[in-house]
Amino acid sequence: MGEGDVSHVPVLSQEVVGFLRPRPGSVMVDATVGEGGHALALLREMGGKGCLIGLDVDGEALERARERLGDFSSAVVLRRANFASLQEVLEELGVGSVDGILLDLGVSSMQLDSPRRGFSYRLSGRLDMRMDPDQDLDAWKVVNGYEERELARIIREYGEERWASRIARSIVVQRKRAPIDTTDRLAEIVRDAIPAAARRRGGHPARRTFQALRIEVNGELRNLQAVLPQAVRALRRGGRLVVISYHSLEDRMVKRFMAERGSRCACAADRECDCGREEELRLLTPGPVSPSREEREANPRSRSAKLRAAEKR
Repeated sequence: MGEGDVSHVPVLSQEVVGFLRPRPGSVMVDATVGEGGHALALLREMGGKGCLIGLDVDGEALERARERLGDFSSAVVLRRANFASLQEVLEELGVGSVDGILLDLGVSSMQLDSPRRGFSYRLSGRLDMRMDPDQDLDAWKVVNGYEERELARIIREYGEERWASRIARSIVVQRKRAPIDTTDRLAEIVRDAIPAAARRRGGHPARRTFQALRIEVNGELRNLQAVLPQAVRALRRGGRLVVISYHSLEDRMVKRFMAERGSRCACAADRECDCGREEELRLLTPGPVSPSREEREANPRSRSAKLRAAEKR
């Protein structure tokens, strides 16, 4: 995501509403409710009639969402929970099935723009990167405590960074001299570890490393893998799932999951096959939906967004 004053701007909002088709009486789940931008758009289409269940691990974000959605409070249920606990939350609420589920992955503007949350390589703050401020693992512990080989693996796999080994080596050398406490110090170390010629392209040289650390701290890919099958189970027949991702690892996981659930088992031609797997999903987006040029210009942080949607058969 980019920079700029784009707080409270939900990405691909019209497309989300279009694919989820909220109506009066619908039961919708915004499993990454954040500050409530998408939730508000859905509730307006529902006329405040029905139910919007919002989940988020960030208590501060939930309070902002509660305030933002105040006009529809009778139709809103907010829970502080990771979306990987979707099924558990719905069971606790006594909700059997829902009409639509939204997953808007990534970091909110509120988190990025706050130096104390320690997400941004452009702002100086203590290394943190926790979406859930109450969890134990943070970026400081990863950067200052993980072995060099594990750091290199994380940066290579989660950041898709070709200079991962050099960056990990530099981090280990520098932390022996003094702990790496702040985001700007880490960004400087990463920048200096990358050859000068490579730094001149591809955006900020620390972007991929910071992405990798954030994914590790928050278990983002693990949680996404956990929630996708839960979401399909929770949808009623004809219900829809919409996922917005912001980097290729997430998008590939979503694409693969939807493709697999949108086809019969590989052994369907075998008359002796009894696995019973049928197509569970109908793909609504043959390819990812991206923001328009107008949206990208108005909200630079939307530029890497990719939306995929599917309907339960």
